[in-house]
Amino acid sequence: MKCLKRIVHRNIKRVAFTITGLFIFVVFSLLFYALTPPDNRNVTSIVDIPKGTSFIQSVDILENAGLVKNRYMFYLLVLSKNVHRHIRAGEYELSTSMSPLDILNKLVSGDIKSYHVTIPEDFTVREIAARLASFKLIDDEKIFMNLSSDSRFLRSLGIHSPSVEGYLYPDTYFFDRSMGAREIINVMVERFWKSVTPEMRKRAAELGMTLPEIVILASIIGKESGYRSEKALISAVFHNRLKKGMKLQSDPTAIYNLDSFDGYVKRSHLKRETPYNTYVINGLPPSPIGNPAIDSIRAALYPAPVNYLYFVSNNNGSHNFSSNLKDHNKAVLRYQIERKKD
Repeated sequence: MKCLKRIVHRNIKRVAFTITGLFIFVVFSLLFYALTPPDNRNVTSIVDIPKGTSFIQSVDILENAGLVKNRYMFYLLVLSKNVHRHIRAGEYELSTSMSPLDILNKLVSGDIKSYHVTIPEDFTVREIAARLASFKLIDDEKIFMNLSSDSRFLRSLGIHSPSVEGYLYPDTYFFDRSMGAREIINVMVERFWKSVTPEMRKRAAELGMTLPEIVILASIIGKESGYRSEKALISAVFHNRLKKGMKLQSDPTAIYNLDSFDGYVKRSHLKRETPYNTYVINGLPPSPIGNPAIDSIRAALYPAPVNYLYFVSNNNGSHNFSSNLKDHNKAVLRYQIERKKD
């Protein structure tokens, strides 16, 4: 009986040693695997894990990209960290020189690839949609355009206008492909509202205008000139015209939303019957014609103290300003002659 006990005890020890040894082997093997890159060629891959992708499917995507050499060890690594439910969808920039642990940490932290996108001032919604599509940040420009005029969505953003036009703040952004049109619009509008100060709202009221009207006017000012030093002068012209009940007669309003434009404003454009064409309508258009920068908004709020009513292009981006029609016609004739010489 004692002999049997010794044998059983000896076998239990052997099994315990074997299990312990196996455990240590697995732990060291897993540690070695976790810290060893698939290879050292430093091949970079852009990997997209769509929303709703399962853990197994995610590993399939990584394996097909050459980033996982031993899927079962990768499974074990993920399970050992208990993060199989925490891999985030998105587009990742990964390299074969990264260890499986580094790759996993990126997937769990959601360190997705972002795109450096600059939206120039005075771009229209349509132009912004095209730029975002060029980075493949939106799948369909039509969806973006439809969302930009969704009244319920606009109200949730604090916009009481038929379109988000005018409220997409021109700036440099870091967007990623997991965001979608709704989130991108939300980010840009949020930056717009952050740029609008209580002082600006107060100043608009002093002018007898609403903030949306200021944004409309700023969008026209921005389209008329890229020279910051001129914007307060252009603003003065429009404010003076509004006070006198004169049409604004701004060329950019006449060509707004044209399907195609070759860069030359024609007489037929000035006669277009649209609610935005200030050669036809009185006062301001119903909504902005672009997305103005903050300096255009400030110019709309603080016009220069001058009595100008007219301006004409100097053919170099700047303008000549006049207080009466006689001087304006002379300037127009002069610059038309100079344009023909060029």
